[in-house]
Amino acid sequence: MPRVLSGIQPSGQLTLGNYIGAIQNFVKLQETHECFFMVVDLHAITVPQEPAALREQTESVAALFIAAGIDPAKASVFAQSHVSAHAELGWLFTTLAYMGELERMTQFKDKSTGKDSVGAGLFVYPTLMAADILMYNADLVPVGDDQKQHLELTRDLAQRFNQRYGDMFTIPEPYIPKVGARIMSLDDGTKKMSKSNPNPASYIALLDPPDVIRKKISRATTDSGREVKFNPAEKPEVSNLMSIYSHCAGLTLDEIEARYEGQGYGAFKKELAEHVVAKLEPLQQRYAEIRSSGEIHAILKQGAERVSVIADKTLRDAKERMGFLLPRS
Repeated sequence: MPRVLSGIQPSGQLTLGNYIGAIQNFVKLQETHECFFMVVDLHAITVPQEPAALREQTESVAALFIAAGIDPAKASVFAQSHVSAHAELGWLFTTLAYMGELERMTQFKDKSTGKDSVGAGLFVYPTLMAADILMYNADLVPVGDDQKQHLELTRDLAQRFNQRYGDMFTIPEPYIPKVGARIMSLDDGTKKMSKSNPNPASYIALLDPPDVIRKKISRATTDSGREVKFNPAEKPEVSNLMSIYSHCAGLTLDEIEARYEGQGYGAFKKELAEHVVAKLEPLQQRYAEIRSSGEIHAILKQGAERVSVIADKTLRDAKERMGFLLPRS
């Protein structure tokens, strides 16, 4: 089976955008691919994290993976920091990367703009991301448009290693679903829905209570018109709400347009909210069960043990090719 790897940072609350754009696809991919899904806590600390919050969010993200339908018997679910080979291979790839390559990363530019000082981790984390992907020789990597540049660097580093030390790493391809890969903010249809947005009204968190979801959708930005019509260029906010509706209700965009023809935004928003609530309630119930049972710790331990067999071998092979003196067993 072809391999797929992806990860989500445990910083902030996971959103409906994470669910539609990433996690729903994870659930589908586990049926046809060998999947590695991780909580990338080492990436989270590229910006300061409160220790108790980092622990809580790491457990929460992992539990949401399972609550959303990822089956730990089919896919490996683990915390990045539980597999120490990630950090070590990340360092090896840092030595292969060039300053100019890292300086060109748009995410680094965006996150460092206007700051007096920037942590070195924020600058070099694309090489850790490369190690994450190449560790398991993943064939496909689910990425949003904002991560395609990092995947290109990963491909460059894999080719550079292979040229210097002999073919070892698979050159990964991006997996970008045609629909739903990018859910936008509720207050600005030109910006991606983000859990790091300081305005909670801009996103729907997966654990938002039903009344909060209804309030956020009722207040979501639209435009001065009345037409429920999909036109991202001229009606970005309404088009975004229609995309959410499509994924939560299982209707096509054409069906949604026909249903609300001549009705305006009021009825559309009200029924959209109910579809979102209905979609998330079973997930929230399963999440509560997982957290109260404590089973997530056993799942993460099992996942880390399973992938460590692959990760440790990859790291050892890479070090041997690079000329390290390896300990003898």
